[in-house]
Amino acid sequence: MRALMFGWEFPPHILGGLGTASYGLTKGMAMQPDMDITFVLPKPWGDEDHSFLKIIGACNTPVVWRDVTWDHVNSRLSQFMIPQEYFELRNHIYADFNYITTNDLGCIEFSGRYPDNLLQEINNYSIVAGVIARTYNFDIIHSHDWLTYPAGMHAKNILGKPLVLHVHATDFDRSRGNVNPTVYQIEKDGMDHADHIICVSNLTRQTVIDKYHQNPNKVTTVHNAVAPLSADILALKPEKHIKGKVVTFLGRITMQKGPEYFVEAAARVLEKTKDIHFVMAGSGDMMERMIYLAAEKGLSDRFHFTGFLKGKQVYEMLKRSNVYIMPSVSEPFGISPLEAMQCGIPTIISKQSGCAEILDKAIKVDYWDIDAIADAVYGICKYPSLAEYLSVEGRNEVSNIKWEFAGQKVRDIYNNLCK
Repeated sequence: MRALMFGWEFPPHILGGLGTASYGLTKGMAMQPDMDITFVLPKPWGDEDHSFLKIIGACNTPVVWRDVTWDHVNSRLSQFMIPQEYFELRNHIYADFNYITTNDLGCIEFSGRYPDNLLQEINNYSIVAGVIARTYNFDIIHSHDWLTYPAGMHAKNILGKPLVLHVHATDFDRSRGNVNPTVYQIEKDGMDHADHIICVSNLTRQTVIDKYHQNPNKVTTVHNAVAPLSADILALKPEKHIKGKVVTFLGRITMQKGPEYFVEAAARVLEKTKDIHFVMAGSGDMMERMIYLAAEKGLSDRFHFTGFLKGKQVYEMLKRSNVYIMPSVSEPFGISPLEAMQCGIPTIISKQSGCAEILDKAIKVDYWDIDAIADAVYGICKYPSLAEYLSVEGRNEVSNIKWEFAGQKVRDIYNNLCK
């Protein structure tokens, strides 16, 4: 089975769960002996793990039209199209060319990030997808998240092969319901043209059905998983630079993640005890606001901001923690609680998260229930038997949530589509 996958992030260069999930799923699927995965990224950095899949950079793929003159394009198009179709297509091509710059090799340049001209990079990515689809042969196309849906649709039109969309999040999650109409339309178009849609939770599946008006028969939940810890991570020692207990929030500091509820809960806990410290690890557009909120609550001497952490730094922070909290307002899945539980960290998650569907050994609260969050934190920090139970049972639970199993579910979907 030859799969063409389109992604936007891949470890070690990630900004959220999308890259982690893409890595875990592809590595799990690569355990199938006849699975051949080609993974396309806008801009690989060169240090990605190529051992179990082939990585292609859109930034390294020459586009075929670079040296074609406009007179040649016009003469060829006008011969085979009626005037209205010809002028519409010509104007579309002109619009694309006006924004596209190529290097000396005829390749479109990409930032490899989420730039201000993100929509233009998404469009350019879909153009390169067409070149790749014409160059190689595949059995199925798989697009990860909305940024790659246009690329998947373009590849499908060229190859005539089934398209699977993997919904890691929707704009309803990212915006707390204040949906960007342009992003929504990209998501909706992709879903309408997909042969099958994979969602990372039942919560997300219901959003896709209700908000994007998709047939439930073509929408399947495949929960995310967690990769086994490497030897160097297992060898990390829980160094304590802070005296007392440490409670950690680790993720993007955005409205989707509910960081203000973490700060408010911290204030409640510190009304009862002063021997607990709170750490907000990450970055995002709400970080400055959270710094001011912590100051307003008088928490400055017990509240710490680390900035963005990646790779080994994440696990160093987790190993120093006594409690992990994910108070997300709308979390399609949420891999970080699984990573915390792997490290034996007692974990509190919002009921509004997809991972709550498969985790029984984490404490579940409503994201808005600050008192419940505070009570859970206080209980874990003050009662060693509760902390030990959550630590041991949580680690045991996540040890059975494997990417290999998720990969087999995806393969079953492929097999049904390729009959």
